[in-house]
Amino acid sequence: MGAKSLCLGALVLLLLRAAAAGELRSCEDARKVFRLRQLGPLRGFPQTPRAGVDLQVCSSKNPTCCTKKMEERYQAAAKQDIQQVLQTSSAMLKFLISRNAAAFQETFEMLIKLAENYTSTLFCNTHRNMAVEAATHVQEFFTDIGLFIFGTDISTEDFVNRFFDTLFPVVYSHMINPGLRDVSLEYAECLRMATRDIRPFGNVPKIVARQMGRSLLPSRTFLQALNLGIEVINTTDHLHFSKDCSRALLRMQYCPHCQGLTLSKPCMGYCLNVVRGCLANMAEVDLHWQGYIQSLEELSSAMHGTYDIEHVLLNFHSLVNDALVQAHINGPELSEQVNKICGPPVRKPTQSPGCSFDQNKDNQGLKMFSRDSEETLANRRKEFIGHLRLYRAFYGGLADQLCANELAAADGLPCWNGEDVVRSYTHRVVGSGIKAQSGNPEVKVKGTDPVISQIIDKLKHIIQFFLF
Repeated sequence: MGAKSLCLGALVLLLLRAAAAGELRSCEDARKVFRLRQLGPLRGFPQTPRAGVDLQVCSSKNPTCCTKKMEERYQAAAKQDIQQVLQTSSAMLKFLISRNAAAFQETFEMLIKLAENYTSTLFCNTHRNMAVEAATHVQEFFTDIGLFIFGTDISTEDFVNRFFDTLFPVVYSHMINPGLRDVSLEYAECLRMATRDIRPFGNVPKIVARQMGRSLLPSRTFLQALNLGIEVINTTDHLHFSKDCSRALLRMQYCPHCQGLTLSKPCMGYCLNVVRGCLANMAEVDLHWQGYIQSLEELSSAMHGTYDIEHVLLNFHSLVNDALVQAHINGPELSEQVNKICGPPVRKPTQSPGCSFDQNKDNQGLKMFSRDSEETLANRRKEFIGHLRLYRAFYGGLADQLCANELAAADGLPCWNGEDVVRSYTHRVVGSGIKAQSGNPEVKVKGTDPVISQIIDKLKHIIQFFLF
């Protein structure tokens, strides 16, 4: 079997070399490929080989099937081919991150809504007389939570304190001084301003602020990190190729067509030199991409227990209830302190409005979420990180993957070395990354791409932010 393969390889090599040695009589095969790949109009495509004195990259001492115009079209096609191969290679990674980014955002939105409904249910069931007035403050509080998680630059401590400050006038007029209604705006403002001094809710606001800060920030960072991952992939998918890289890709992929060698593929070593040269800047992302995935894994592992966002949000109503109970117990003392600061209130007894909240509907939703929450949060995060870990070395090994899977000839077969069809590539094969390219015989790499530098800086920044 090995002898047959060897003979077949020798025969193919002989035929290809014959074509490359000036025995090419027709350009029909090259025309067919040109037409099938829709590289441009066939007008001007030679019927028979011609002298290629005007060619800049695919020059040859032998007759050629290429013109200068065709060479330009081949170069554009070579760049487009590598772009498509890059995008195909990253498609599953991009889908993994974007799908999970959307899923986690949807889950957080659901959590916020359910936690808001749970808190509204508390007021409807236990403190019905103040439910309508409290509803506005509850809604504003959970709106702030959503704004924070999805990227708005606001302080968790500020909106927690604002919630309890604005809640106190409602609690005072319904629980501490029952029947007190329609107090003036000035008196309500005085009550709000006095909240920090008289501390009607004890340590509850501080506990809530601590829990919110330590649970919401990791969730916010997690979402931001996923969106950055998508941005990294989009950036590298549309990498700008230098003129020297474009010429090297043309020489590797389409210059053989000029000699009628439409079936030849580049030698593995030759392909690695060209593609590693073209993707040298992309390889620089590798170290930071690995750090990004490791940091994301550590962050995900830390998002559990007492400060897990699910636990904190869905138990917020319990802390609110503790705050209300504490205010009720300390009612007489609080009333005395308020009278000293704000003066006596004006009583205007009115009938308390009913609660319009649909408790049955939302309690049912809460029960459904509680039953499925392990699957939707902890397990989903674990599963996502497990899949993402498989792409840890994606950028470092991308050039090798493209040559092995898509571009290069299989081992042992005759291959194109940039000038001729040979048995093997004899030049030195360089490594990945910019530093390794100084000895690249196929591509000259001139420094770091500023777009890649920018995306690396963003990865560095979020990795540092993970260490909060």
